[in-house]
Amino acid sequence: MSCQKASNIRWFVFGIIFLLVVINLIDRISLSIAMPTIAQEFSLSPEMQGVILSSFFWAYALLQIPGGWLIDKYGPRKIITGSTVLWGIFQTLAAVSTGGVSLLLTRFLLGTAEAPLFPAGGKLNATWLSPQERGRGAVIMDCGGPLGAALGGIIIAYMIASIGSWRTVFAIAGIVTILLGFIAWKFLRDTPQEHHSVNRKELELIAVTHSEPQSAVDFEPVLKGIGVGYRSLVAILCGRAAWAMMFFGLLTWGPSYLAQARGFDIKGIGNATFIIFLCGTFGSLCGGFISDTLVKKGIAQRIALKSVLTVSGVSTLITFSLLPSMSDPIVAIATLSIAAFFLMWGSLYWSFPALLAPKNKAGIVGGIMNMAGSVGGIAVPILVGVILGQSKNYDNVLLFFAGCSIIYILGTLSIKLSKQDK
Repeated sequence: MSCQKASNIRWFVFGIIFLLVVINLIDRISLSIAMPTIAQEFSLSPEMQGVILSSFFWAYALLQIPGGWLIDKYGPRKIITGSTVLWGIFQTLAAVSTGGVSLLLTRFLLGTAEAPLFPAGGKLNATWLSPQERGRGAVIMDCGGPLGAALGGIIIAYMIASIGSWRTVFAIAGIVTILLGFIAWKFLRDTPQEHHSVNRKELELIAVTHSEPQSAVDFEPVLKGIGVGYRSLVAILCGRAAWAMMFFGLLTWGPSYLAQARGFDIKGIGNATFIIFLCGTFGSLCGGFISDTLVKKGIAQRIALKSVLTVSGVSTLITFSLLPSMSDPIVAIATLSIAAFFLMWGSLYWSFPALLAPKNKAGIVGGIMNMAGSVGGIAVPILVGVILGQSKNYDNVLLFFAGCSIIYILGTLSIKLSKQDK
């Protein structure tokens, strides 16, 4: 028994979460890819298209805090399973939409169902991983987002082109999601102690690291009930919202930018979207492994996290600022890919709920943080529409994203972590 090696079930658990996030983003981006076809079929105005693209985030934002509370109360396993089955149902129902209003309703319900997934992942990060592993856990979860967008972009585009029916494609995506809900129930557990495949060594590793004092407790007066200081909470909300404006801006308006400003057809949009968000996937993984490597080398966690995230912000500021001067579509796609690579280092924000909050409040803190990102998701389709309506120029949209990167940097640097970080 003394030679027994620790099992690695915790990484299997995060592999399941990764898969769910991939499917989550495939379902989300399906509408953006199909919108040119749907808009023609339903005779949707540009304004109505923007409202429909934004509607997902209305419920998604409103339910982040309630979702986090439910996760803390009932555990992530039940909430993730129910969430996955429901969003699969609503994705399937979108296939029978008869117009803009019914499509908007299914998107609203999809946002309702998907709301708890990321806060639940933040909760699992707090209960399943040691502080030295949370950077990797955060990015394994979050990198599923850009990968799902990459795969969704090319798969949905090619399926619509091949089958000739966006409705059939939406139905297939929904049914696959429902099946994954049952997989989540079978393999996920709220804590390592509940999972029969976790051996004693892995339990000891997790128990030892979790029995240590919190390494990054905010020294400021805490907000009642959640255990996070006011300054850090505001900084996280601002940084996450600004990051989300850039990510969801690319996710919702990226296909239209590629079609209208760069002249791509639907397959070209799928190919370009795949390349851009695949680079984002690698960027997410890279940021997490760099952060954890710095911590292993003895650099304080607060310094490692803030350094990596600051590089992320500065890099996106530079790339978005340069894009308006690029006339070659291929060079523009390459630059957008670089922007996505560094932008997705922002996945490390999912380390903060576990760092700043007690374990029993990590779900609700993750929900609050993700609500800020969702508010950014609500605002950015509308703001981009206003910018385009006023200027008729995507260059101003790119400069707007550059401005968001500045807020992202300032928010990150303002998060207060303890000097006792390890």
